[in-house]
Amino acid sequence: MATIEKRTADNVTAYRVKVRLRGFPPETATFERLTDARAWAKLTESNMKAGRHFGASKRHTFADLADEYAPHAKDPERLAYWRGVFGSDLLSAVTPERIAKARDKLLAEETSRFATPATGDEALDAKRQKAKRSGPTVNRYVAALSVCLAHGVKELRWIERNPCELVKKPKESRGRVRFLSDDERTKLLDACRPHADLYLALVLALTTGARQSEVMSLRWGQIDFTRQVITLHDTKNGERRALPLVGEAFTLLQARAKVRTLKDDRIFPPTERAKKATHIDLRTPWEDALKIAGITDFHWHDLRHTAASYLAMSGVSLVEIAKVLGHRTLAMVARYSHLSDGHIVATGEKLAARLGVGA
Repeated sequence: MATIEKRTADNVTAYRVKVRLRGFPPETATFERLTDARAWAKLTESNMKAGRHFGASKRHTFADLADEYAPHAKDPERLAYWRGVFGSDLLSAVTPERIAKARDKLLAEETSRFATPATGDEALDAKRQKAKRSGPTVNRYVAALSVCLAHGVKELRWIERNPCELVKKPKESRGRVRFLSDDERTKLLDACRPHADLYLALVLALTTGARQSEVMSLRWGQIDFTRQVITLHDTKNGERRALPLVGEAFTLLQARAKVRTLKDDRIFPPTERAKKATHIDLRTPWEDALKIAGITDFHWHDLRHTAASYLAMSGVSLVEIAKVLGHRTLAMVARYSHLSDGHIVATGEKLAARLGVGA
């Protein structure tokens, strides 16, 4: 129900409107003309009844929304970043323009990484510049903000529209594709073999295409030796995924299962010195193995690229590769398309032969 009060001060007349509706906090506004006051009252009441009124955006801060969304957050670190940017600001003040400025600031900031690899020359390496934050990384930041704001739209109904929808995203690159050559693969396997944990993790990564976190967090309950399958329940995209357990990965895990402790179900438990760690730290032995193998410009995540690249070169379709890697869209695996050109030609020749127009 709306009430309108006429007020006059210093020969100036104003109309103060107050709208009260059960289930909503009172809304007030002041107008110079009675017709405007009546129109606003009618529209506000109508929007309230239809669930379209979002006056809450002027009562709640971004910090309030972040607190409500925090239990559901998949990326708490980036949510904390946006809390630092917009924290005490009202939700109505979190506009596309401000988000765009924050995006540009993220793009301009230097990271802890260097823009170029080390040369071994101390004088030259001391002059190396730090790399700027990449477009895809900034997109992940904006995505974390967008999901939080979407919670305010759909679940809390504190804001009418997600302002991130109007913010242009930096261009996504095709992505780095660095994979092991046959010679590099052989040398790396040999260099890792003396370290049992590192070698097992390497073989699992190469044969499954799993992410490092997925490999290192494996537990025995996820292993099915009968079906030769590893099941991932908590993946990056939130979907359950099955990985093949084949070849040496199968035999190595079987051997480890026979001597494992029953007090810990982790396949890669941390050392006694690192009791708070979730799994063993393989960073040092990994870096040592790369040096022994003489492999440069290679990261653990490139093992995932290696698995995908070998699948593409073996004629496996991009749809199947996406399923193995756990990607929801083909855009994520499009970077490997050039590696399957030979398979495409072979497929075309089979089609031409079937049609009777082959060479």
